[in-house]
Amino acid sequence: MVPVLNKIGVDCTCVGNHDFDFGVKQFETLTAKCNFPWLLANVLDPALGENVPLGNAKHTHMLTSSNGIKIGLIGLGEREWLETINSLPPNIIYKSASETAKELVPQLRAQGADIIICLSHQREPNDNKLAEKTDGLIDIILGGHDHYYAHSLIKGTHVLRSGSDFKQLSYIEARKKEDGSGKWDFDIVRRDIVSSIAEDQETLDLTEDLTSKLKHSLAKSVGWTASPLDARFTTVRMKESNMGNFVCDVMRHYHNADCALMAAGTIRGDQIYPPGAIRVRDITNCFPFEDPVIFIRVTGQQLWDALENGVSQYPAQEGRFPQVSNIEYTFDPSKPPSSRILSASVGGEPMDPERKYTLATRGYMGRGKDWRHLLTIIDGYTSLLVEPEGGTAEEIVCEENGILISAMLRQYFMSLKTVGQWKNLSENWLKVAEKCHSPVEPRKMWETPAATGTSDPKPKIESKSV
Repeated sequence: MVPVLNKIGVDCTCVGNHDFDFGVKQFETLTAKCNFPWLLANVLDPALGENVPLGNAKHTHMLTSSNGIKIGLIGLGEREWLETINSLPPNIIYKSASETAKELVPQLRAQGADIIICLSHQREPNDNKLAEKTDGLIDIILGGHDHYYAHSLIKGTHVLRSGSDFKQLSYIEARKKEDGSGKWDFDIVRRDIVSSIAEDQETLDLTEDLTSKLKHSLAKSVGWTASPLDARFTTVRMKESNMGNFVCDVMRHYHNADCALMAAGTIRGDQIYPPGAIRVRDITNCFPFEDPVIFIRVTGQQLWDALENGVSQYPAQEGRFPQVSNIEYTFDPSKPPSSRILSASVGGEPMDPERKYTLATRGYMGRGKDWRHLLTIIDGYTSLLVEPEGGTAEEIVCEENGILISAMLRQYFMSLKTVGQWKNLSENWLKVAEKCHSPVEPRKMWETPAATGTSDPKPKIESKSV
């Protein structure tokens, strides 16, 4: 990504959680090659020195436009996504975003900043709180983290998030008010990126060069689906998804577990995969994380608590929302967090709080990520934290011996080819299967399949809200 980011002319950016997917050291290595600064003023690493941001990022940055207007930039993140990073240095210090802004914005003004822009990596509610608490101190908050477009004006501060993955951008014009207040008016225009927009040839050539070696292997088909697989964030983070059902089924059957549970944030595709071939790139793009599936033993109460945490922030599109296999649950989002689950069952039987169940889940969750902070909310809450991490979940297969979801899915499709389970399909779907580079023998599809890989014939509704 570094050559592309340098090519498109980025002036400055804010650090986000996925910038640390491969560790802080790798982040530092890559950012050192960037032609622009990375900001994160309120997350500090004392191992780097006093008041030094995580990853040696900067607190603030000053830009001067072609007409001499000075723009002061500050980078801020939220506490919540720190808890989702697999490996952080010890003793990280998180400072309040609003208090950090109140401290640094006057310094930027003193340096001559005409406009103050906050580059944030926070959910929209936290950006809104930042605008509320800073009371017009910031002119514009350019937010990340959420994957949708939104714009609001709060106490004189524009709160803007411009989508994700270059699907939308924002064009902003600034005009100084004529009332002598020194304030600015902003015209903000949403720009949707559509196919009619011509590609930049130099950037296209650069990306072609960077990806040419991968294209052949990533284009190989490993299987196919007879129905669309819904991996959109608006689906998987809010309700039951056939993609979530399918993957959790594969995880459960791989380990012969009683049930499976994964945070919806595991699913990164943010699209509907149409019927047809499933290629290597589809799997790696949708499931890019490097932590393997683990197999643990937990009590029914721990499972119940995990479900409570998973729905605790609903209707916010949080990555913690639970996708499951062989678990059915209902919840009432109008109730307070920690008391929303109305019923839950495993294998069609009511969940017994004292009974031990075997569970397939991500190693990330066995380390307590997306779950651990609720220890202060539910008395005695232990969730899925494994014993080596200080929890009570018993490890049967640890991360060291687990395999990645992406590898598990590829093994699943290969096993179907080997045992010849694809049969009794219509002529149309036989033709689809023949188009795969690595053809897969047809398997019987149910009348309303969730996916080709759904392990149970006639899958049950496994989660629903009331």
